[in-house]
Amino acid sequence: MNPTEINILEEVELDNPIFIEALPGIGHVGKLAADHMIDELGATKFAEIYSYYYPPQVFIGEDGIIKNMINELYYLKDIGEDNIDLIILVGNTQGLSPEGQFELCSETLEFVKGYGVSKIFTLGGMATGQQASENPKVYGAATCEENIESLKEAEIEIRSNDGGIVGASGLFLGLGMRQGIHGSCLMGETPGFFIDAEAARAILEKLAILLNIEVNTDKLEERAEETREMLIKAQQMEQDILNKAAGNDRDDLRYIG
Repeated sequence: MNPTEINILEEVELDNPIFIEALPGIGHVGKLAADHMIDELGATKFAEIYSYYYPPQVFIGEDGIIKNMINELYYLKDIGEDNIDLIILVGNTQGLSPEGQFELCSETLEFVKGYGVSKIFTLGGMATGQQASENPKVYGAATCEENIESLKEAEIEIRSNDGGIVGASGLFLGLGMRQGIHGSCLMGETPGFFIDAEAARAILEKLAILLNIEVNTDKLEERAEETREMLIKAQQMEQDILNKAAGNDRDDLRYIG
């Protein structure tokens, strides 16, 4: 077995698809938004990604059924007024180490490039450590001036000179930029202490504007409630492993994921 394996479930032809990354992170903002988008728009899973670089664990559901650590790729064809195609990356984990992050992001990007990916959006949360806002802001950063202007037109606040974008949400943009695939990161303002449906709704509404599509968000809180317990447990297990590996606790919540 290779360190990272991509299992293709369905052969599909796509027309210059836009790649959207939304793996678990702070408040699970990006993951929640993308999972809801997949359900609402009826996306189809076409590939699964397994790796040695995931946390060494499995997850046990309420019914006692074991689930693997996994990333999954979904596609949508001809959606919105512009009839665009999308590839959406979701999952229940990210790479456990810096080496694992680079391996997974590089292999996944190389795979989706084979479908002619033309642009990248990464979705995540920006932790404030403060009480939740009823109308959370959406911050953005991008790899080129053209994309910055698009973010401004969507009334997304540009994040500048106050830190980096850690994990897959940053790496996909950096790796893509080196290969001529530009993109943007959307970051929903969140306390960072719980699964934040309001922040997910905020970035999903902005993403819909940027993609020129419609996504109903009425059931987003319901999805948040259904996944809250599972994701909190998975996050805690991963954080425990990271803390033991690093030999210290991490108190700084101001990171993106």
